[in-house]
Amino acid sequence: MIRYIRPIILGSLTVGLMFAQAPPPPAAAGAKPAGGPRGNRPPRPQTPTPRLPNGKPDFAGDGIWNTPYVTNMALPQWNGGKNIEAEIPYQPWAKAIFAERVKTQAADDPEGMCLPPGIPRMYYTPYPFQIIQEPNRWTFIFEGGAHIWRTIKIGDNLKHPEDPNPNWLGDAIGHWEGDTLVVDTVGFNDRSWLDFAGHPHTDKLHVVERFSRPFKETMVYSATIDDPGAYTGSWTVPTVNIPWTEGGELIEYICQENNRDQAHLHDIPKQ
Repeated sequence: MIRYIRPIILGSLTVGLMFAQAPPPPAAAGAKPAGGPRGNRPPRPQTPTPRLPNGKPDFAGDGIWNTPYVTNMALPQWNGGKNIEAEIPYQPWAKAIFAERVKTQAADDPEGMCLPPGIPRMYYTPYPFQIIQEPNRWTFIFEGGAHIWRTIKIGDNLKHPEDPNPNWLGDAIGHWEGDTLVVDTVGFNDRSWLDFAGHPHTDKLHVVERFSRPFKETMVYSATIDDPGAYTGSWTVPTVNIPWTEGGELIEYICQENNRDQAHLHDIPKQ
């Protein structure tokens, strides 16, 4: 079912698209849109962080996290009022393919074909998620983005497989640094985009994410990209505040059902 029409912003270009994928209805998304240290709206009320018996922050509970919609991670509203596109350390081929994706208005966006958004895009795509938090494992359950889950193993001496099988969300391991969960992920395929605008990556992508919950109402998410196949150096993507909706629930969502984004896609390579 189509929920609403959302505008897609690519640099100075705005395109109105109707997606099968759309943010949750108002009842599920009662929180204000996400605000972050690099833009958006001011922080919400600051209730003390809920904690587990071991003292670590509790990221689970009866509710949902409402992911913000970051269409283009280089835009000023996500970077303290500054467009950082010129600062992204592209390799020439990666810069060229990004320019082509902007020119074609993201016509071959994998997410428009109901494929998983990948990382970090899962946390920039406007569908809520829940976390099942165990001492040695987190499981993310996403309403949208192909309605998938993500598992993060947690421990102090974990290592990635020597030759991980490439996949959409990679092989993720985490450890605690104080109250922040630091997640190291490798083993991606090269089929997702970093954001809707089309920033590319290869199967050499290595992402380091940081999850913290300074207050009950807010999760702070940040990530660093290191991909020697597409970029000449590492770079940091926007830090965002992800708001919590107490009592919110995920709803059934089937991307392939009435997916009207297909009309926007053209010249799509075979998958």
